[in-house]
Amino acid sequence: MPLIDNIIRPEIRALAAYHVPDSEGYVKLDAMENPYQLPPALREELGRRLADVAMNRYPVPSYARLKAGLQAGFGVPAGYGLTLGNGSDELISMVSVACAKPGARVLAPLPGFVMYAMSAKFAGLEFVGVPLKPDFSLDKQAMLAAIAEHRPAITYLAYPNNPTGNLFDSADMDDIIRAVGDSGIVVVDEAYQPFAQASYMPRLAEFPNLVVMRTVSKLGLAGIRLGYMSASDALLTEFEKVRPPYNVNVLSQAAAEFVLDHVAVLDAQAAQLREQRGLLAQSLAVLPGVTVFPSAANFLLVRIGVAEAPAARSDAVFAGLLAHKVLVKNVGKMHPLLHNCLRVTVSTPEENTIFLDAFKASLASTSTAPA
Repeated sequence: MPLIDNIIRPEIRALAAYHVPDSEGYVKLDAMENPYQLPPALREELGRRLADVAMNRYPVPSYARLKAGLQAGFGVPAGYGLTLGNGSDELISMVSVACAKPGARVLAPLPGFVMYAMSAKFAGLEFVGVPLKPDFSLDKQAMLAAIAEHRPAITYLAYPNNPTGNLFDSADMDDIIRAVGDSGIVVVDEAYQPFAQASYMPRLAEFPNLVVMRTVSKLGLAGIRLGYMSASDALLTEFEKVRPPYNVNVLSQAAAEFVLDHVAVLDAQAAQLREQRGLLAQSLAVLPGVTVFPSAANFLLVRIGVAEAPAARSDAVFAGLLAHKVLVKNVGKMHPLLHNCLRVTVSTPEENTIFLDAFKASLASTSTAPA
């Protein structure tokens, strides 16, 4: 279409929109959501709190109370501020826009979170991916070589990584942060921190180029779309310049402030999911032809067969799960290292049992023998 060709950048035309499948009627295990809601009494109290929100007014742009609650509840070091976003996606976009000097590059290990590359392209930045090792650990030497060659403005390290679930070696990460130095920033993305119980947040003072990014989505508040990042005041001052005004709406703000007064409930839910993660991993690992990779997140990466085998069986198992009304993520086509892999959100004992039964039935119904 001439109009589109004339006005839309070619790199945008070449992209596909982020696809979210319809999940109505399915056991939804594809998006790393916390399956637990707040207890009924808290939901009632939250409803009363939201009813009093002045929706006719813009949010107070400082978000001072919300920031104070996040700082106190989630271990932000004293003297470090926060920039808020409409989920981590908006924070990634803000960082991309702020750093989009002509010729600037973004660097990240692959496979990784797809929005690092997408946001880079949206902002006109070049994206450079560095493959992980076959066991999904960082290839530190390849990362250091890429840093020396490309001098990235932004380097992303997800901790733990999505979609693999593993924590990268912290000594390797330290070396990468130091190698980037003052030529760029390193964003440590801790979206799954409640399940990893490991963090770079306490280490902000060690690295002037470090940005620690988190979201409350995986903790149980995916619907309110709230992310936050901390860094030096000098960096946050620049990021604030590209933050859209009033980007966190008053209902999200009120809901987050309320839940932060009851953060122990979310902590208990995270502990339940960590326990279920171990139980689910054990149940999957004993199945023939199935490999379960170590995870510090609220999901498991599972390989059916071997990496070199054709994908027919993993695709058939995925289709079998869909037939049983269980929705997981088929990540096998995302990157060669993920060949024959499915990603499964850890859920309640009841939903985990439904998944396991459907998974076993789908395995049994595939015609190819286990590799």
